[in-house]
Amino acid sequence: MKHLDELIDELGLQQQITMDDIPAIDLYMDQVIQLFDQKFNDTKRNKDEKLLTKTMINNYAKDKLFIPIKNKKYSKEHLILISLIFQLKGGLSINDIKTTLVGLNDGIQSGNLDLEKFYTSYLNLAMKNVTSFHEEVKSHWQDVIEEMEDTTEEDNLYLKNVLLIASLINISNHYRRVAEKLVDEISTK
Repeated sequence: MKHLDELIDELGLQQQITMDDIPAIDLYMDQVIQLFDQKFNDTKRNKDEKLLTKTMINNYAKDKLFIPIKNKKYSKEHLILISLIFQLKGGLSINDIKTTLVGLNDGIQSGNLDLEKFYTSYLNLAMKNVTSFHEEVKSHWQDVIEEMEDTTEEDNLYLKNVLLIASLINISNHYRRVAEKLVDEISTK
């Protein structure tokens, strides 16, 4: 179990762009990328992984995933939206992200949305998710051990790991499908 705890800790799941991380001044694109690189550097799967690039940001802007930028600078609202996109892109398509965020963008532009309050709620839920995730993975590992208790294979740890991988991906697919159904509900309204 210790190995699994260490593995989860290495993921840096608690890393988020917080309101304190977002400066009061608008940033140029290179500064936005630097902020994300500094905050999420330890979460990279390997050192060559690019977390956020100019091309990504330009594509998000072109696809209208966030409100238009002004004078090549990104405001607090842009950074919040880019942070949400950064998190959502792991499980949703760009079109689904656009559908999901259109109401936020409209609310920002009309002045009818307190984006900082919304984002703070997201961050609170994200922290709760980290805690419950850690416990859930431990529970799934226990389930794997129970399923494999009668196995006499030499490579028992390998088989347990494969079974845990398959189980976690199965659960991930369930969560993604629910999220997609919720996106579909948003798009029909």
